[in-house]
Amino acid sequence: MSVSSTYLLVAHPDTPPNAVRAVRAEIVDDNGDELLITFIVEGSEYVALPEWVTSARADGLWKTTCCELFLAPLGSDAYFEFNYSPSTRWAAYRFDGYRTGGRDLLLTVEPHVDRGDDESDYLVEVDQDLSDLGSGLLLMGLSAVIEETDGTKSYWALAHAPGPPDFHNRDCFIATLPAPAVS
Repeated sequence: MSVSSTYLLVAHPDTPPNAVRAVRAEIVDDNGDELLITFIVEGSEYVALPEWVTSARADGLWKTTCCELFLAPLGSDAYFEFNYSPSTRWAAYRFDGYRTGGRDLLLTVEPHVDRGDDESDYLVEVDQDLSDLGSGLLLMGLSAVIEETDGTKSYWALAHAPGPPDFHNRDCFIATLPAPAVS
């Protein structure tokens, strides 16, 4: 049975948007094994979009418009970071602790990243398989770097820790995903 949830992201107070009005993420959780994540931006006509390219793993996506998912097993210092660009490029990393031991996360099933067009109401839609993450409750952070056509960059997350924007901070991981279904 699938569960659907909507999450409102908030802009970091030190990096307010200029024309973008809101960012939200809608998630359909397919028994913990797979997520369908849709990032929606109100004011998307003002978002600077990278060139549309063939979907592949790439680093540095966070330097411009990029949507992100962070997952951390409950009770563990380790966590996973997923980046999704409107270019359809993506990245996946595993960290042993806060910004330490970072490396590519090898995935059995690569994410499918789709970019919205002028007719759609979404910026990025992602089908993310979670089977490589193991079982158990996962803490979740959702975030986005939004670059506007005038060069303004705003940093959005479910919650922000004090100080500059830092999506890796556990204070941003305020949602949870249930344990994957047992087959």
